[in-house]
Amino acid sequence: MNESFPRFDTGRSRTLSACRAGLAALMIALPLAGFAPLAHADRADKDKPLNFVADYTTYDDLKQATVLTGHVVVTKGTILIKADRVEVTQDPQGYQYATGTSNGGDLSYFRQKREGLDEYIEGTAVRIDYDGKQDLTTLTTNATVRRLQGLSTLLDDVHGSVITYDGQNDFYTAKSGKDAASPGNPGGRVRGMLAPRNGGAAPLNGASATLTPSTSIQGAPNR
Repeated sequence: MNESFPRFDTGRSRTLSACRAGLAALMIALPLAGFAPLAHADRADKDKPLNFVADYTTYDDLKQATVLTGHVVVTKGTILIKADRVEVTQDPQGYQYATGTSNGGDLSYFRQKREGLDEYIEGTAVRIDYDGKQDLTTLTTNATVRRLQGLSTLLDDVHGSVITYDGQNDFYTAKSGKDAASPGNPGGRVRGMLAPRNGGAAPLNGASATLTPSTSIQGAPNR
């Protein structure tokens, strides 16, 4: 029995009930709260300079705001943002923030390398907000986030209306919404595929991996 669960002198039945209740809670929380990979985003990114290319640029020194339009590409360390329009601001402490939006054709795009691994987090959405202070990325409207091995092998895949990626804790949250609706998902519920941590990855054009249940709850307090 996992030490995360309490042991009772009254017998195994109450212990098994506690285990089952914990696993049931995990199964309910997973599609709502997201899933937590095991490593962190590249933490050096927030200290790297921000570089960009665009068709047109305006800069307001008083507001510390730069507006980039037309085939915009922004890089900051391993972070990459592509969008039709990106607005970059900086607070008095020097933290940088970027908001990328698309006009209708291609969706805005985000990618960041995971620290110490040959893995990347990438995502697309109509709007992408990057918070350099919290290392938090929010993808809004028709959002998709993937975890890739290298740049070609799909490990995890999540679709929703709003998805946030917490780079400090390497944690996802996903919310449902009407913009995520499709003929096969009329309610716009969160959908996804999670590769087993002890299994092989799936090619980007391959079938979804088969999930296996966990025997313990990650992060449960020891007693």
